[in-house]
Amino acid sequence: MKKAITTGAGLAAMMLGGCAGLGAAVAPPQLTPIHNPATVAGSQRVSMPLPPPVMETAAANSLWRAGAKSFFDDQRANKIGDILTVNIEIADSAQVSNTSARSRTSATDTSVDALLGLEDTITNALPGTPSLSPGVAFGSTSASNGTGSVNRQEKVKLTVAAVITDRLANGNLVIGGSQEVRINNELRELLVSGVIRPEDVASDNTIEHTKIAEARISYGGRGDISAVQRDKYGKLLYDQITPF
Repeated sequence: MKKAITTGAGLAAMMLGGCAGLGAAVAPPQLTPIHNPATVAGSQRVSMPLPPPVMETAAANSLWRAGAKSFFDDQRANKIGDILTVNIEIADSAQVSNTSARSRTSATDTSVDALLGLEDTITNALPGTPSLSPGVAFGSTSASNGTGSVNRQEKVKLTVAAVITDRLANGNLVIGGSQEVRINNELRELLVSGVIRPEDVASDNTIEHTKIAEARISYGGRGDISAVQRDKYGKLLYDQITPF
């Protein structure tokens, strides 16, 4: 009786484990918890060549502040923690065509006219009807033809909000932002990070991706559609080890 109870408990545990594994396999991709945007731009502080610091003298009783855009407060992002909008619009295309051809033919003949008077002896000793003239002959022919072409077109138009994570000594700003959108069982993720100048931020608190130095832009997804399009592990392993 005790053995039957133990066996039943084991079967129940296996069924529960199988159900849990099946549930994890069919569950939709989960959103990533909100985290510190500084980890998107990198956990290490950005180090870049900087000009020597310039000391500005403040004018007494002056209403004008050096570097100010107007007499009123500037609402554009310029401090750590401020948010700005990054407009990403990439429309790249490349077309390359290359054709190469190569051929080579070589021939070598070597004759033995005299061999210490042993020509007749060697000829009679060899089977068949050999001849020492020519004694050795080589010939080779090689040809190689190649054709390659590249036709690539990319078009991406996205908008994402980023957070200022650091301010460099020369005033440049380090930004980092992420965005996740889940539709049914497919999750799309957009990451952006880089270094910008405060002067490049437009009056509507936006900046173009072409004005981001050291830009890192990633757009991808995970879920049912991405899993179908991705090669299986067996094929990836075969492609790595096959010599052909």
